[in-house]
Amino acid sequence: MKIWIEVLTPKQALFFEPLYRALKRKGHEALITTRVYREAEQMLKLKKLRFSVVGSHGGGTAFGKLIASAERITKLGNLIQKWKPNVAVSFSSVEASRVAFGLGIPHVAANDSPHSWMVARLTVPLTTFLCCPWIIGRSVWAEFGGPIRKVFLYKALDPAAWLKHHRPSDTVLQQLGLEKDRPIVVFRTEEAFASYLMGKSSDKEPVVGPIIDEMLRRGLECQVVVSTRYGMQAPVIRKRFGDRVTVVDRIVDATSLLSYSSAFVGSGGTMTVEAALLGIPSISCFPGPKPLYIEYLERLGLVETIKSPREIASKVHRVLTNPEAFESQRRNGKRLLAKMEDPVAKILSTVELAGKQRRN
Repeated sequence: MKIWIEVLTPKQALFFEPLYRALKRKGHEALITTRVYREAEQMLKLKKLRFSVVGSHGGGTAFGKLIASAERITKLGNLIQKWKPNVAVSFSSVEASRVAFGLGIPHVAANDSPHSWMVARLTVPLTTFLCCPWIIGRSVWAEFGGPIRKVFLYKALDPAAWLKHHRPSDTVLQQLGLEKDRPIVVFRTEEAFASYLMGKSSDKEPVVGPIIDEMLRRGLECQVVVSTRYGMQAPVIRKRFGDRVTVVDRIVDATSLLSYSSAFVGSGGTMTVEAALLGIPSISCFPGPKPLYIEYLERLGLVETIKSPREIASKVHRVLTNPEAFESQRRNGKRLLAKMEDPVAKILSTVELAGKQRRN
């Protein structure tokens, strides 16, 4: 078969890399498409995956997203019409959904983000099969017009797709100039251009800014690392904090970085889940509607949502000064990851099912 895989974010590159390699091992052809978007392109290169860049990211405005999406659909349509795949796979890409539907190509979508409701409304009704974590279930997709009888659940959170195969390397510490024997606290900025955060955040004023201010004011003994997005947040963080923090403005082995961290504070989703499953004490300061996977990890005591910079700094201080108190949390996070299935196996079987339907 010929499989078209759409990758729009670094998370999607991590998620679909094992699928791509599994398809190739089985003798299938695979085409990866992405858009002009720094993090996605860098992650694909880091993973040594070949890809085609089609169109661009629409930025943080509704009009910009609309125009970029319309232009991208046209360009993708021309490419995919010539390549003629048997099945399309995406993380509910708006453009991939429209092109696949328009060209009559079965579309297998993965999606753990019903909180991104604008994307869901535009993609779920056009999806042939939808794969998602079991904690989300099937009924949540009904309000978006989803194919409820064609929703396949996997007993895992999405980062399990790469965490189960990952082996930490301290090379990333050398790359960032970090000391292995000093505590590391990692911050992740929000995805300010996401449709579900429009009006709730700005790349010029990252949510983590006041939290870092409070931590530095208290003089906590740790190395502060800030993982930024888009290439626009890094200059803001550098101007505000100077050399008191380490700014990550490029794609690195973030999973290894988390593995060597003492605590994590995230205003996004994926790295928060990663940190929790690696057993790292994790705090969420997500500025939008709380994702279902964060609610789930909160119930298990693996993530705590805190919005107050002062309270977050106090929690980090407790982690740094009394790490023994968080040992059970570390064990429980790793135990939960070990119990999860590999999402790639479920998506691979769904792709093969879609391919058989197309041939029939």
